[in-house]
Amino acid sequence: MDKTLIKNAVIINEGVRFESDILIQDEIIKKIGSNLSTNGAKILDAAGNFVLPGIIDDQVHFREPGLTHKGDIASESRAAIAGGITSYMEQPNTNPQTTTIEKLEQKFELASRTSYANYSFLFGGTNDNLEEIKKLDKYACSGIKLFLGSSTGNMLVDNEEVLERIFNNTELVISVHCEDEKTVRENTQKYRAMYGDDIPVEFHPLIRSEEACYLSSSRAIALAEKTGARLHVFHVSTGKETHLFRNDIPLEQKKITAEVCIHHLWFSDQDYSEKGMLIKWNPAIKTSADRDQLWQALLDDRIDVVATDHAPHTLEEKNNNYMKAPSGGPLVQHALTAMLEKSLEGKIAVEKVVEKMCHNPAKLFQIKKRGYIREGYYADLVIVDMNSPWTVDKNNIAYKCAWSPFDGNRFRAKITHTFVNGHLAYDKGQFSGFRNAKRLTFDR
Repeated sequence: MDKTLIKNAVIINEGVRFESDILIQDEIIKKIGSNLSTNGAKILDAAGNFVLPGIIDDQVHFREPGLTHKGDIASESRAAIAGGITSYMEQPNTNPQTTTIEKLEQKFELASRTSYANYSFLFGGTNDNLEEIKKLDKYACSGIKLFLGSSTGNMLVDNEEVLERIFNNTELVISVHCEDEKTVRENTQKYRAMYGDDIPVEFHPLIRSEEACYLSSSRAIALAEKTGARLHVFHVSTGKETHLFRNDIPLEQKKITAEVCIHHLWFSDQDYSEKGMLIKWNPAIKTSADRDQLWQALLDDRIDVVATDHAPHTLEEKNNNYMKAPSGGPLVQHALTAMLEKSLEGKIAVEKVVEKMCHNPAKLFQIKKRGYIREGYYADLVIVDMNSPWTVDKNNIAYKCAWSPFDGNRFRAKITHTFVNGHLAYDKGQFSGFRNAKRLTFDR
């Protein structure tokens, strides 16, 4: 029996902070209380540090299979645990795409051998795989992903009849990427006529515009309201979209929910001049006014979840001209520290960070025994020193692509330890070679 006793922790959980000890026995939180002691336990003194539930990231692209020169399940899940992310939901736009049940199970089998963090996978909807969607077991995966914009080539779902049939034929959460394809194409043609392929990246938020986002997300929400489908809108990027969501009922009662990503909360269009293609994402990073409204919607609970949309590319790929440079960037290692930095700035309470990054993803996807520090739950825990300044640089970046949009950033909070299912997987910069990650299970 493996036992660890975390002493003198300042636990941040369910809206409160309190000092306590935590006894971990094998994979489970056995006891939370004061002055705990037990024979044979490894002692970890967390005095002065925060202990948070492990982060649950509902949107990552780990690039395996087929795109492993950018990242793979092993490399990116290691980077995730360095960032306090103990569970993730990976997206279907790999090669081959996860659009059949057979391909879905192949990904689960791969992760069972290589992942350092707990895992699930979203199933990709297309214009022609409705029958596969109907066969999905609601316990088999975290949900369905639909691309309503051309971010991922032939995974674009642009047949309105098919879209309505998908919404009518699943109990699973339908997560959507919302950008109106027609608007994006027209805007691209306009700027390409002016600049050729070398469009200045500053025009990215005008190509993938507020209008493109709002048209698509408002249509998806109208369809969800018509069909009663359970809709989750990924990476909301505009202030205008935030008014489509409600905060007058608890999350558990919402049929339509929203996510915001780290890059849309941190950067604005003023950063393109310095960061260039490194902060080219879809949907685009937009104005500082949009960013302010995203923060307001996050704080007043119209936006329910903070995630990463971690999507690594090589620097060589990113250094291409606008039309060739892919959208996306690596974020799992630095997402929590970025949010904690905003907490130290007085922007958001740590308790709210935990709500949006731990509790709410667990509620929204009905994940079993994760997302909280509770007796009987899996011991997915993160220990954070809130006063240990450090700077992101090439020597401490864990991503396979070996760069970060936060390169050069100084953060005041540092993740010191990450437990995955009771095992100390990350310890002050050192990774354990032992993997004990599990497939996420669901209370549905």
